Amino acid sequence: MANIKSAEKRNRQNVKRYERNHARVSRIRTFIRQVEEALTGGDKAVAANALKAAQPEIQRGVTKGVIRKKTASRKISRLAARVKALA
Repeated sequence: MANIKSAEKRNRQNVKRYERNHARVSRIRTFIRQVEEALTGGDKAVAANALKAAQPEIQRGVTKGVIRKKTASRKISRLAARVKALA
């Protein structure tokens, strides 16, 4: 355990940051899962709406620093291609 006051504060900050980032990543995964479930359902309109909801959430993950820019771009691109191919 930390004995120095600044180290104790740093530990508290790290815990808060971890919980916040973990929640963000979990939320992104949930949105992606909703798109994939809509894709397996076969309804293009539902899948398109799910993708439209997931896209800003994934991008927000980039601005908050929990996922990398190219990772987000790749995920969005692949989901969009799968939705488009559903026709």
